Amino acid sequence: MAEEGDSKPQKTDSFAALRYKDFRSYIGMRFCFTLAYQMQTVVLGFYIYQLTHSKMALAYIGLSEAIPAVGIALYGGYIADKYEKRKMLLILFAGVFLSSLVIFIATLRSMAPHLSITMILVIIYAMIFCNGLARAFYGPATFTIYAQSIPKSLYPNGSTWSSSSWQIASIVGPLMGGFIYGFAGHIIPGLAGITATMGLTLFFMLISLVLVYMLRSYPPVFVKKEDIWISLRAGLQFVFTNKIMFYAMSLDLFSVFFGGVVALLPVYALDILKVGSEGLGIMRMASSFGAALTMIIMIRFSPMNKPWRNLLIAVAGFGLCIIGFGLSTIFYVSLVFLFLQGAFDSVSVIIRGTLMQLLTPDHMRGRVSAVNSMFIGSSNEIGDFESGVAARLLGTIPAVLFGGTMTMLIVGLTFLKTKKLIPLSLSEIHPPEVEVKTEV
Repeated sequence: MAEEGDSKPQKTDSFAALRYKDFRSYIGMRFCFTLAYQMQTVVLGFYIYQLTHSKMALAYIGLSEAIPAVGIALYGGYIADKYEKRKMLLILFAGVFLSSLVIFIATLRSMAPHLSITMILVIIYAMIFCNGLARAFYGPATFTIYAQSIPKSLYPNGSTWSSSSWQIASIVGPLMGGFIYGFAGHIIPGLAGITATMGLTLFFMLISLVLVYMLRSYPPVFVKKEDIWISLRAGLQFVFTNKIMFYAMSLDLFSVFFGGVVALLPVYALDILKVGSEGLGIMRMASSFGAALTMIIMIRFSPMNKPWRNLLIAVAGFGLCIIGFGLSTIFYVSLVFLFLQGAFDSVSVIIRGTLMQLLTPDHMRGRVSAVNSMFIGSSNEIGDFESGVAARLLGTIPAVLFGGTMTMLIVGLTFLKTKKLIPLSLSEIHPPEVEVKTEV
């Protein structure tokens, strides 16, 4: 169980989860890693599109990460349930650091002057594939650490802080990446934007590695010999027989798969809105800024009073904003729609994350998180591939409008399937348990 602070946190305390030392380390680790990941993602997409001017090249970025992340996600969950999590994260973060270092060297032409554009692309896609392998284990491990770092009564508060830190990093990361990419050469003559940004990415990844080292040990909750296939099947069966969890994951999967526009933002930045790498960073920031601001508000005003009703409203709002963004050809109007898209998405993230934590038994957290990664964690990358293919076949703007329309259709179908869940409160969905706290 979680370590307790000097005094028992009160339920009305907005900072209750932060009073636990390991949760603070977890938040710091997640913030620095997300900051580095977002910087790397935004500049690699822009860099690849500058090299190729190909929408399919953007689609391959998402596919390169999604294939390994989905392919071994269940195994990653199995490992997370059976082994110590801190050691897992140290290995994973070291691996991600090395893959980013390889990209840094490949894009530093003075160190690799004989590499062709094709070879640079192959190296980048290969390292993104390696990051996808790491993600298959990262999600289940961090899901378990979060669950054991604070009491269950603080999961809603902790989920808000965790999601807020992720969103704030998602604001700062793209903005920093875009501006450093655009202005590095002006600050230090001869310094390429991709080189400067990847160097800073490595710095923040190193900080996150140190913060992982500061965590306490997280051994498996239950150590029991069990056939791997029986174990994996048990995780899948639990998710697919839990109606709320299954529909929540499905709703997020298909809305992000069709409604994501992130992969096409470099096209908007260069060809439609013509705002360059700086504008791309601002667009990536706008969505995350809307999400972070909304999450800060939700620290005080929880959306969990009628969670399923609020979840459907949030995803519907997300779909409408995608359609609005697709129709806009004015930069500032597009920013407004991206801001609102992030705001609605943040409500969905908080509700779904809280329900998952409450409904998942401790001994299955790794496997359930792995199924979640297959449904949601990789839906962004698979959605990026779908967006790139759709843009190639339909054109950029029609592809975005198609995605927003499909999201609205999915919300409508989910509403018809889950009418009985709409009026339920959180206590009706998950009756409160009497917690027995033990000190470690």
